[in-house]
Amino acid sequence: MITMMVVDVDHLFADPIFDPDRCSVGFHFLHNYWAIGVYLICAFIKPFRLFALGLLLHMVADGVDCWMMGTW
Repeated sequence: MITMMVVDVDHLFADPIFDPDRCSVGFHFLHNYWAIGVYLICAFIKPFRLFALGLLLHMVADGVDCWMMGTW
């Protein structure tokens, strides 16, 4: 489940690093829709299953944040 937090390293490449009004999903490169597709595919590959689950749970949590802010 550490991957749930490590995936936020892509926030360091954004300017500004933290913006409370920005939706992470679709903005950061590890939160992009193609990356979510890769995480979904990895969820079906046994050695990557737990890592992918952590990443997908992180995307769901960020998606809920975007939905609550009304930006998604």
